[in-house]
Amino acid sequence: MHLYLHIPFCKQACHYCDFHFSTHLKSKADLVTAICQEIELQKDYLPARTLETIYFGGGTPSLLTESELGQIFEAIHRIYQVESDVEITLEANPDDITREKIAELKPFINRLSIGIQSFHEPYLRFMNRAHNAVESEQCVKLAQDSGFENLTIDLIYGMSERLLGIHKSSQDSDEQLWQRDLEMAVALNTPHISAYNLTIEPQTALGNWLKKGKIKPVEEELSARQFEQMISYLNTNGYEQYEISNFARNGHYARHNSSYWKRRPYLGVGPSAHSFNGASRQYNIANNALYIKSIQEENLPFESEILTAFDQVNDYLLTSLRTIWGCDLGVIKEISGIDLLEIQKPYLAAFFENEWIHMSDNVLFLTPKGKLFADRIASDLFLV
Repeated sequence: MHLYLHIPFCKQACHYCDFHFSTHLKSKADLVTAICQEIELQKDYLPARTLETIYFGGGTPSLLTESELGQIFEAIHRIYQVESDVEITLEANPDDITREKIAELKPFINRLSIGIQSFHEPYLRFMNRAHNAVESEQCVKLAQDSGFENLTIDLIYGMSERLLGIHKSSQDSDEQLWQRDLEMAVALNTPHISAYNLTIEPQTALGNWLKKGKIKPVEEELSARQFEQMISYLNTNGYEQYEISNFARNGHYARHNSSYWKRRPYLGVGPSAHSFNGASRQYNIANNALYIKSIQEENLPFESEILTAFDQVNDYLLTSLRTIWGCDLGVIKEISGIDLLEIQKPYLAAFFENEWIHMSDNVLFLTPKGKLFADRIASDLFLV
């Protein structure tokens, strides 16, 4: 079983982020107590009581104090058994990573996910990140020097000083700036790198600026070039692209995230957290005050959705095709009774002809060319 905990607090709002969070920290203690209560209230959501992975996401979980982490883990251990080799990940911002903070975290977690996003100062300022370029580099070294070997960092590509209206900081091209980020990530010797294309969501500062014409849309051609540039460079330097946005050295896959891609059941606690038990999904309310109030009244504040066989197949298509494990047609047949090769014959024929996919042992895989069209391929194959 897998447990996700959403910690919905940040020091400041990043201009690209549309996740649920609050910059008002006064309710943090009450919310931690509510999360502990929800762990108790949700104890029967999944039949298994042994945790393989625990993931603190957000928001900014590194804002949790040592005592707050202790409170949460006390609740976890009261309800669940924890495997001896459990993966426990906590997301952190570089400006939170100090020697003292690491000492607080080490008794609780064994994997640190650092939201660097860029090593380029103008991009960090544009995104309204709370850290600077020097901290981007120093925080990784500090974590490693303190004994954290299992690290992952987040990067964002598809950015352009020209498109974002940033004053040109150098004569370097967009690709050269991205190359410098990649080289720094590799030089830091992090075993895992997650890299995401910049997406401008409507309910964000970037979305508002785009609407007002202050910035230009992200160019698909630029993103595609930087995506291929990233794959080539990271592969050359020993990283395996085991999911479209995730690269690992020496098998350092993210076990928690891999469970999502493999349709494993998981429980999500905290405001806006999602849960999946194989047959349904549920979504906690994305409102801190209402979440706390409801939990205090011993009510679970969620909406649920019963997944049809087609829903389950479509979810599986969307996630599995992005991974090195591919989309097992036998799983689709087991879920729905449908032979996808027959039902989606015209689409699949075109994808094979375009060399976007290939098949081995009844499993569909994206080709390097096909990875550029992953979402389109999945949606074309959806059952409706």
